[in-house]
Amino acid sequence: MLDAYGWSETLQRQFAFHAAEGLTPGRVIVQQRGLYRLVTPEGEVAAELSGRFLHQAQEGDHPVAGDWVAARLRAGERAATVHHVLPRASVFTRRASGPGGGLQVVAANVDLVLLVASLNADLSLRRLERYLATAWESGAKPVVVLTKADACEDAAALTAEVEAIAFGVPVLPVSALSGEGMEKVAALLEPGRTAVLLGSSGVGKSTLVNALAGEELMATGGVREDDARGRHTTTHRELVRLPGGALILDTPGMRELGLWQAEEGLSATFEDIEALAAGCRFRDCSHQGEPGCAVRTALEAGDLDEGRWKSFGKLQRELAHLDRRDDPQARAEYRKLWIQRNKDVKRRMKHRDREAY
Repeated sequence: MLDAYGWSETLQRQFAFHAAEGLTPGRVIVQQRGLYRLVTPEGEVAAELSGRFLHQAQEGDHPVAGDWVAARLRAGERAATVHHVLPRASVFTRRASGPGGGLQVVAANVDLVLLVASLNADLSLRRLERYLATAWESGAKPVVVLTKADACEDAAALTAEVEAIAFGVPVLPVSALSGEGMEKVAALLEPGRTAVLLGSSGVGKSTLVNALAGEELMATGGVREDDARGRHTTTHRELVRLPGGALILDTPGMRELGLWQAEEGLSATFEDIEALAAGCRFRDCSHQGEPGCAVRTALEAGDLDEGRWKSFGKLQRELAHLDRRDDPQARAEYRKLWIQRNKDVKRRMKHRDREAY
């Protein structure tokens, strides 16, 4: 049973200590409001967290769909108590919504991140950049899946726009209704491999799962006509085993995706801008008008899209804000940096006024 859900020799070695305690391995296949369903060597069981786990767990430690856990089975109850979460091979995180939002783990131990967006009026390149940064940071391989290609008048043009911001990432336009492009998605889903579907509400994640499974496994919903945005249909996270042996994790649509420790993912997503910045004359170039700034040159020549540049800056500031919020020293350094930058600007303005005379 466990082999079909991705159990490996590496996991077996990691579990050896827990086996000595009489615990049983399991994988979380359903996660909903603090309740879980595990697949174990004894079959599927309902599960809850032990009191000690609840008391000692740090932010982000609670199991999520896709996690491997060490649990104690309760004989005759088809139930278990989770005591430990095994080390994660990959983890998709975000900043929880709301003021003061902390770390939220969305999915764990996935090999492939299918970033799903719809080819309709709600398609946003800036939102996709945010998803790409988080996906690269997770340690899994991202793929962009553009749904509802059959209902789009110029799917090729929109696909090209997405390809222009998704460096090194496959971009697959598909239609779950007509079957267009679905064979390319199915080819990525190898037996024992785990993929997660991530995207906003109404982009067709559940419809995609149903098409890949060949049956109605997930509830689906419509899209509002006024803004092309969808309604939430999936209310929990569930790991589904497809007929071909691959595993796919459907997740509720996210109204917002706040970054959380995504510096490397940001660099991978904006590698074109990182390469330009490396060509600036000054290593500490702020790209605000210094001589020899390769970024400003590219912007003025039209080689770098202004919207993409602003998106990069916005995501950088978001990560910097998180660092300052959690690190007093970082806050102090940031304040010193802006004091110095203001002095430099005043110095340049003063020098310019003198030259004018």
